[in-house]
Amino acid sequence: MKSNIRNLRIEWGDCDPAGIVYYPRYFEIFDNGTTYLIESIVGTIKREFLADSGFLGWPMVDTRASFLYSLRYGDQVSLESQFTEIGRSSFKVHHRLTKDGKLAVEGWETRVLVVEENGAIKSTPIPADLIEKMKGS
Repeated sequence: MKSNIRNLRIEWGDCDPAGIVYYPRYFEIFDNGTTYLIESIVGTIKREFLADSGFLGWPMVDTRASFLYSLRYGDQVSLESQFTEIGRSSFKVHHRLTKDGKLAVEGWETRVLVVEENGAIKSTPIPADLIEKMKGS
């Protein structure tokens, strides 16, 4: 399955008063990782992709994480995000946040592709061409 690697620095605003990453910030990092992963396969930024495709977005319906060791302000880290499963309208992404090659945090997400229909948000099947890109075929 397709993956994307993004290097980033832990910023001051990511940290709590003890100087370590405040845990909800990891979920923001993972959320951005999913967006970068999708942008890497569709070849454009999220706003343009949504406007061109007619999709409303890909909201999260399930998430979890394992915290193996703390990251701190100024740490240079690498985030690998990879599709792991693709369903009819949902997909799963696995995130691995590492520092110097050592796994610090792992995250898992399940997301659903949605459209707006008659004022309601509804899941929609993932198009075959997008599935092929997610698989890396």
